[in-house]
Amino acid sequence: MMEQRVLELAPERKLGYWHIWALGVGAVVGDGVFLLMGQGIAMAGPGAMLAYFIAGLSQFFLMVALGELAVGMPNAGAMSRWVERMMGRWWGFLSGVTFALGWVIAGGSVGLALGKITMWFFPQLQGEYWSVIFAVFFITVFAVLNIMGTEIAATTQLLLVIIMTAVIAIFSLIGLKDMNLENFTPFLPHGSEGFWSAIPLGTYAYLGAVTLATAGGECKDPKDLPKALIWSGITFLILYTAAQAVLQGLIPWDQITMDSSPFTVAAGQVFGFAGAFVMNAVAWIAAATCILMGTLYAASRIFYAQAREGFLPAFFGYLHPKTKTPVYGILFVWACSVALVILGSLNPDFLYVELSNQLVLAWMVSWTLALIAAVLYRKKHPDEIERLPWKQPLYPLFPVLGFIGIGIVCYGSFVGSPMTLLRGAIWMGALFLVFKLFQKKGQSTVTHRS
Repeated sequence: MMEQRVLELAPERKLGYWHIWALGVGAVVGDGVFLLMGQGIAMAGPGAMLAYFIAGLSQFFLMVALGELAVGMPNAGAMSRWVERMMGRWWGFLSGVTFALGWVIAGGSVGLALGKITMWFFPQLQGEYWSVIFAVFFITVFAVLNIMGTEIAATTQLLLVIIMTAVIAIFSLIGLKDMNLENFTPFLPHGSEGFWSAIPLGTYAYLGAVTLATAGGECKDPKDLPKALIWSGITFLILYTAAQAVLQGLIPWDQITMDSSPFTVAAGQVFGFAGAFVMNAVAWIAAATCILMGTLYAASRIFYAQAREGFLPAFFGYLHPKTKTPVYGILFVWACSVALVILGSLNPDFLYVELSNQLVLAWMVSWTLALIAAVLYRKKHPDEIERLPWKQPLYPLFPVLGFIGIGIVCYGSFVGSPMTLLRGAIWMGALFLVFKLFQKKGQSTVTHRS
């Protein structure tokens, strides 16, 4: 009965261009920009600004390279659907699930960061358990918003992102007059080694922007997808680069810590307590938007699409008859996020180091497969490409740049940590067993659908 309902219902197409743009900008990982940036600056000094720009640029190249797939095959499964069509069912499954699992991990790390940012507003509260309470509370609120309807969640995201971008832009413009250019010397206090070490942190900060491709099954006009991919990329690249430049011009690099958001400290210097309060609220919004339409929205949509293909249990593909949202997928992601928040409060290193490394590895796998699919799309379906209302410019420039960016990130992230790759190989082997377990069921589902 449930499987029949999965096949009959479909998500409603209610998302406009600005909803999708906000999904891309808001999905840029909040704790990476507002908290972990301190770690990047500690590694590279003022050169972290360039390292983060390179990381953001590689994400932008990737978004342009995947634009044709997004408009040619708009689907909730996004890279899962693209890769399956171009390379086969196993690779499609791997690409989709690794992307979703990355967002589930981010739900734990960003959720815990959200709790810590919230505690700044309540200095009278003592005890780390308060950050867990706040994190669980807000993750639950965002899960409820997602269950109530995609349009409700996306409109909330849009409002939050507009507030966030406006405040960061104002901070960057007004903060220019107080910058001290001496703070930019020495530009690379730890040499090239520190610079290259900061690039993976920058990549983590910009991870997730491609998430808006999962809105393909719910956007009103598929042509909005590539436009939103490009313009959300331009937005976060300019916005965060300018803000980081002002930040490092206000505070000497060796005085920036991870105890609180460096942007909050810098805003406090320029605008006083009111400025620090507003900027900390922006840091809160950045983390909140990651969870609202990153972890809870994107991951549940990938699981929904995988269930419809028969790769995962059918309950992931259940849509609420009124809201047309994948309720059980959202609840599963919520439960995983809450569990990881609790685990991270007990063992922060495991969440922020080991699992965050696995997040980066998972998304590198997903992106690499998606890029290969983008090249194969051009090669196998030239007639279909010709009919697309949008085509990527200067092909094959952006796929090549995307592969180079992935290579740089992988080198910086994993060259000194072979155990990360070994652990990744183990859980990917486990995913292969899951795929084999559901393969026959998936084949019968596809047959039934056709």
